Amino acid sequence: MLVRKQGDWLAAKVGDELVMMSAQKGNYIGLSEVGARIWELIDTPQELGSVCAHLQREYDVPPETCRAEVETFLTELVRHGAIALDPPPAA
Repeated sequence: MLVRKQGDWLAAKVGDELVMMSAQKGNYIGLSEVGARIWELIDTPQELGSVCAHLQREYDVPPETCRAEVETFLTELVRHGAIALDPPPAA
């Protein structure tokens, strides 16, 4: 699964967190430190596995836990229209 940003989201760091706003949608989202790191990682579209691999190295989290929590987080960003999840490119 390919994770990519979409929309007109503006983001600003506030301490360890990231505050995001979409003028088009009128939505505000606050991201934790880990959520902010995921947002940074997907500055360029990334495979879900790549995002998880980065986080596992940086936060020493088990693979199953990482993938489940990242998928839950990404589902929430899809709901807000901040990202899209695309099928992986054909080989």
